[in-house]
Amino acid sequence: MIITVISAIFVFGLLVLFHEFGHFITAKFTGMRVDEFAIGFGPKLFSKKYGETKYSLRAVPLGGFNDIAGMDPTDNPAGDRGFCEKPVFSRMIVILAGSIMNFILPIILFFGIYAIVGVGKPAVEPVIGGVIADFPAEKAGLRVGDKILSVDGEKIVTWEEFLEKVKILETDKSVLISYERDSKVAEVSLTPKFDEKSKRILIGVQSSVTYEPQSIGTAFTAAVIHTKDILIYMLNALADLFKAPASAELAGPIGIAQMAGQAAETGFIPLLNFAALLSLNLGIINLLPVPALDGGHFVSLLIEAVRGKPMSQRALMYTQRAGIALLLLLTLYATTSDLIRVLSK
Repeated sequence: MIITVISAIFVFGLLVLFHEFGHFITAKFTGMRVDEFAIGFGPKLFSKKYGETKYSLRAVPLGGFNDIAGMDPTDNPAGDRGFCEKPVFSRMIVILAGSIMNFILPIILFFGIYAIVGVGKPAVEPVIGGVIADFPAEKAGLRVGDKILSVDGEKIVTWEEFLEKVKILETDKSVLISYERDSKVAEVSLTPKFDEKSKRILIGVQSSVTYEPQSIGTAFTAAVIHTKDILIYMLNALADLFKAPASAELAGPIGIAQMAGQAAETGFIPLLNFAALLSLNLGIINLLPVPALDGGHFVSLLIEAVRGKPMSQRALMYTQRAGIALLLLLTLYATTSDLIRVLSK
């Protein structure tokens, strides 16, 4: 439980902080007045003013925020340095910068992993590196670090041999797996299941990983390519989601916190990988043309650029309320789904 809480704070904090820093740095760059840049939320623990901006540390360590003057045209104490008084293009840059930082963060994380630890590749030895929740292996008691010795009496020497054996298993027949843990040999019996997502028979384990050190240049190139590949995959998955919304499985804050905890239990590197994936997800979601999200704000700026004048305050108010209502409903639905998953275990 403690690991889950700490991991969730780390991941949420890192993602939101980077997102807000994108808005902050571009607001400064375009000449807007930023009254405060805060790390965390809630009561102030510490604050210091440098120039016109107050930098503060707050009690709730989940991300942060920045207070850009003039975000509300009816309350602009900064005059021509207020957000609302800047050219449309400048405001577009500031609005998009948060999501752009969420796309940059994974490159930084992957680069750090590849440059310091190396590029991960499946280990040759049949040692379990990850156990998927609610799958047969977890229910049977297999753990990370267990070394597979045999499957139904057939000796296993490499992870590839183990994969080939799993592929031909049947979902209506139990299988006996012999493994070594802490120099002791034990056996478990489990029944494989067919996974609808991957269209494969699975028992729910992942291989351990070995890391090959990389040069700085190779690490950066690999980080960019990996980020691009994941981004394309996520965009395709989002397109499929709109085609078949009934098949969507949403995770709310509770579900994401659980996943962060599960990643942390296998090591700090898996937690960084999870943070990178979630950062890309956050960046994509934030760019959706939904009022109350950055994407919706960007659309309103596009309309202003085309019309030559901003949308009326009345129209903005109604679209924002609709967007907030939609987000609240989605959050409620996702959180309810999380609770049902947790309570049904």
